[in-house]
Amino acid sequence: MASAVQTATRKALPPPTERYTILGWLKKNLFDGWFNSLLTVVMAALLFGLLRPLFNWAFNTAEWAVIPANFNLIMRGQYPAELVWRLWLVLYLLAFVIGFVWAANSKTIQGELIVLFALPLLLLLVPFFTGETRINLLVVEAAGLVGYAIGRLLPAKRGTLGIWALLLYVLALLLILRGGSGETGAWAAVPTNLWGGLLLSLLLAVFGIVISFPLGVLLALGRRSQLPAIRMISVLYIEFIRGVPLITLLFMAQVMLQLFLPDGFPTIDRALRALAAVTLFSAAYTAENVRGGLQSIPKGQYEAANALGLSSLQSMTFIILPQALRAVIPVLVGQFIGLFKDTSLVALVGLFDLLGIARTILGNPSWLGTHREVYAFIGLLYWIFSYTMSYTSRRIEARLAVANR
Repeated sequence: MASAVQTATRKALPPPTERYTILGWLKKNLFDGWFNSLLTVVMAALLFGLLRPLFNWAFNTAEWAVIPANFNLIMRGQYPAELVWRLWLVLYLLAFVIGFVWAANSKTIQGELIVLFALPLLLLLVPFFTGETRINLLVVEAAGLVGYAIGRLLPAKRGTLGIWALLLYVLALLLILRGGSGETGAWAAVPTNLWGGLLLSLLLAVFGIVISFPLGVLLALGRRSQLPAIRMISVLYIEFIRGVPLITLLFMAQVMLQLFLPDGFPTIDRALRALAAVTLFSAAYTAENVRGGLQSIPKGQYEAANALGLSSLQSMTFIILPQALRAVIPVLVGQFIGLFKDTSLVALVGLFDLLGIARTILGNPSWLGTHREVYAFIGLLYWIFSYTMSYTSRRIEARLAVANR
């Protein structure tokens, strides 16, 4: 007796023309049934009605000349024009370090690496860049390729060298940007009150994140400590800082920080005071995020570490803390994105970050009425860096397989 095997209609694969083409994607995602088709048409009409005035303004009305005319000011603030080569030197070293660290940790060429190396070449297409800027972008590209080539010569999985390279880069960054102690010459000192624009925003965010992260981890461990004094100090600090707005801490740092220092101590400039406030604020939130990760670790992990004969420090360093940090990667990255955007508050205490520079440009009589163009460009810069951090977080989660554990 012959039996016929029939494939259920709902399990049958669509034709190749609908599986691998734009037509297939549209049918599956936008026109799958009469209701979805009607919803797609209605939403398309609604979006067209909402976005048409925006596109008309962006392409016909907006005065985008304000951006090329003030591009250098937006990027570096009042950093001396004759010392701009230092900023390019910092970018050369950054490209070299990124290429070196990537090759030291992975020998495979991934899509992210291709995009990273293609970025300087894409920036060459910006119409208002000068020839000198384009040459510097090519040098940045070459530095990244040289760093990657050197990293490929190392044995596989030498991540320790990458960490040391990053630490050395941070020290070189501060030395190059700050300069020496003289007032003239190639290595003249550049006080931080002249740093501004995107340069200042990135420095505040990066150093705020780097410094507050270990401080937050220590506070999280202190809040879970069995020693009452350490636990009480950690709880008081965390709850006090979390109960105070960041803008309040910024004003307190500008006014009161010098009062806590010994008599005769050199005056701390405003940028470092703002960095102190941002760091203290971020550390409290980092501590609570890390504490949530520590509480998610099952008790069996602690018992397994004790069974192996590990000390409390060893079990926390090699078993508990890595799992806790891996579990809270999305929360930490979300906090860091918020911290990067919160650096715009330093404009209220007289610092010329991205938002402060925007206010300076709008105060120029030559650019009155261009606030929409300026703020749109500033918002685009914030979105680019925020999305980059978010995308990096997702890639780290996928590599660590956080969702599958």
